[in-house]
Amino acid sequence: MQANTKATFMDFTMLATITTAKNETVGGLLGVLEAMTDAELDALPFGVIQFSEQFLVQRYNRCEALNTGLNAERVIGRHVFTQLAQCMNNFMVAQRFEDAIATNTPLDAAIDYVLTWRMRPTPVLLRILWSPHASRSGFLVLHRIS
Repeated sequence: MQANTKATFMDFTMLATITTAKNETVGGLLGVLEAMTDAELDALPFGVIQFSEQFLVQRYNRCEALNTGLNAERVIGRHVFTQLAQCMNNFMVAQRFEDAIATNTPLDAAIDYVLTWRMRPTPVLLRILWSPHASRSGFLVLHRIS
């Protein structure tokens, strides 16, 4: 378990470091994720869910689809917190996005989290991102810890 956790964390931080250097002016990792094509998002070794200011899923990458068993066609257009990731519909995740949007304040936080909705409890490193700039999209970046 230790080796997998370390590798996962290294992938996660490596992406943040590389993407921040590549696109600092647009908002670091958030800016890079927004600029990625669907194919580039699908190549990432962790789950990515992009959603609108109204919390409707816009993009859902291959890794997240494989981890959940839900394909992108099934989740695009659905409410991320009430129809897809209900276990994140709480003060730790959804409320932070609501507060950031209401106050027009950027959000970039990393959380140790456990996914529990209709599944065996699954520990993840969760990165939550939103910015009032650019497309005003939110991102959930999920790194499962095995």
